[in-house]
Amino acid sequence: MEQFENPIRRSLAAHTSLPEEQIRLEVPRDAALGDLAFPCFTLAKTLRKAPPVIAAELAEAVGGELEGIAAAATGPYVNFTVERGLLARSVIAKVTAEGERYGHCELGGGETIVIDLSSPNIAKPMSVGHLRSTVIGAAVQRILDALGYRTLAINHIGDWGSQFGKLVAAIDRWGDSVEMETDPIRALLALYVRYHEEEAEDPSLAEEARRCFQELESGIDGPVRARWKRITALSLGEFDKIYARLGVSFQLVRGEAYFEPMLDETVERIEAAGITEVSEGALIVDLSEIAEGIPPCLLRKSDGTTLYATRDMAALFHRWEEYTFQRCLYVVGADQKLHFRQLKAVLERMGLDWEPRVEHVWFGMLRLPEGKMSTRKGRVVFLEEVLDRARDEALAIIEEKNPDLPGAAEIAEQVGVGAVVFNDLKRERIKDIEFEWDEVLSFEGETGPYVQYTHARLASILRRAEAADEGGANPDFSALADAAGVLLRIARFPAVLRSAGAHAEPSEVTTWVLGLCREVNGWYTQHRVLGQEPALTAARLALVGVAATAIARGLAILGLAAPREM
Repeated sequence: MEQFENPIRRSLAAHTSLPEEQIRLEVPRDAALGDLAFPCFTLAKTLRKAPPVIAAELAEAVGGELEGIAAAATGPYVNFTVERGLLARSVIAKVTAEGERYGHCELGGGETIVIDLSSPNIAKPMSVGHLRSTVIGAAVQRILDALGYRTLAINHIGDWGSQFGKLVAAIDRWGDSVEMETDPIRALLALYVRYHEEEAEDPSLAEEARRCFQELESGIDGPVRARWKRITALSLGEFDKIYARLGVSFQLVRGEAYFEPMLDETVERIEAAGITEVSEGALIVDLSEIAEGIPPCLLRKSDGTTLYATRDMAALFHRWEEYTFQRCLYVVGADQKLHFRQLKAVLERMGLDWEPRVEHVWFGMLRLPEGKMSTRKGRVVFLEEVLDRARDEALAIIEEKNPDLPGAAEIAEQVGVGAVVFNDLKRERIKDIEFEWDEVLSFEGETGPYVQYTHARLASILRRAEAADEGGANPDFSALADAAGVLLRIARFPAVLRSAGAHAEPSEVTTWVLGLCREVNGWYTQHRVLGQEPALTAARLALVGVAATAIARGLAILGLAAPREM
């Protein structure tokens, strides 16, 4: 809507004391009132007039200055309505010109934003619990890419800790009993579960695990480290299969182990800031002066070992020094709120001016109806199985409704995986999700398949028009007055992207694309596109084309395919 908002702001600025950048335009709740609205409340004090009086005067003053845009006062608001022929010509021309880059801008100016996402643990399965960080983080990256930022997605994998000593001990004892090469994740999970089942009854097992982890921490390049490297490589290979299906990639894959050599200098850097103290033999940073009730950040235990917080501080310092980021986003669940409050509080106590650039992009938890997932007990819903089942459900529907569809298996994968991803992203990220199969795999209502089918429906119209050689006449854009809802929704996409980027909130894009599909389907059921008077058909085909482009663009941002047939 910038092509309409900018002249409105210029005109309003000329008649008020407000600079253009402070003039806030809104979308009226009632579409019948107009396309944009300017609230006059902020001018009441300086002009010493009631807002409705100001609105009436402004509407009269700016109304004659705006070509193709009408102004009218409604109470304390000045409402603006774009002439429908101008609206259609402008929106269709812009989307046609930009195509697959529609909505892209250079707002970010190439500044760097680091995004920490996904972060599964080595030797453990990617469960449905990993879905949220992965797809939310990837969608946020695509949004920020579209806004002209230089983004770096980092998969900070959990590849360090005492559990690896346990796994090595389990492999040494029972490794021959599982299929490590053919199905490594399930094999490692089985060994991990067996270890915890037998540890209590076999003290020598726990001692062996401690010895293995001590050897791993020592840096000795022996059999334990070789086992650890093999476990890591096997796990990453399995993770990559899931990421490929989700359309997710990373610029960097760095685990906790990468930062182990930096821990001493990290602790020394914090000590040099003069904010550490020793408490019961442990090195801590007291954070009570930053926020009442926040516990201290523990950097080093009394036995000299470091913790997860120490490794995260090392990673954070390294990222700042390597990238001098504009923002550093941690797409991590709400259960880690305290952890990130502590990290930011340490930065604040150190007096680092880039502390506000570090953001915890938290999200609600995904819950199973049968209770909390537990890797130790083997109660895990594998993400791979969820995607497989969704694909199979989609294929069954395709075979029933369109048995002759070319490439049915590929489309079923796109629709099934898209259903799972869209189901996650359609909610505000801060809300918890109860994982219900019926909801995840529903192909009706506000779902990914509904959006994909709308796109395929539009693509079908365009194919039939090409086959019938229709749409070559000069379009009569004034005939699209009754498609204003569709055109306005399309025109607002760039603003939606800017807002979604600022808030790291992909659900703003899902809300937009669902709204666009409702507008398109509502318009289409009332208007025949093909076989009309040539200028009318050409105009309606142009609308169908840009609507399909806009829907495909929204789907791409969210990480979904846009099938042309379903």
